[in-house]
Amino acid sequence: MRPSGDPLVLVRYLDVALVVLAAPFVVLTGAPVLGYVAATAAWIVNRSLGTLGERLGRKKADVRAALGLNLGILLLRAWIVALTILVVGLAGTRQDGLMAALVLLVAFTVYFAMSLILRPLEGKDSKR
Repeated sequence: MRPSGDPLVLVRYLDVALVVLAAPFVVLTGAPVLGYVAATAAWIVNRSLGTLGERLGRKKADVRAALGLNLGILLLRAWIVALTILVVGLAGTRQDGLMAALVLLVAFTVYFAMSLILRPLEGKDSKR
């Protein structure tokens, strides 16, 4: 009997977990908190949009509609990342903008690596 939950959920969302769990280290080291908080919020929104787009794309019967939806969400996600770095850099200090850029870069790198590792496993799992 197969469990109903995703056994790889922690690996699949490792990027979000790392970004959230970094909070105590950011505060204790005196790093720019504004940049960290804004980047963390932007990344969580970004990943939520990605997950929503994937789910809605799977429900579309028309391949063109699914591709258009995924492309639109991908562009929106890129704008969220870019505008977060820009707004934080302008609203706070340059260090806040740098912190936001670093958090988003690390989060994207972990997300991208995990998606490359998990992609072959997704083809074998037809229930998702």
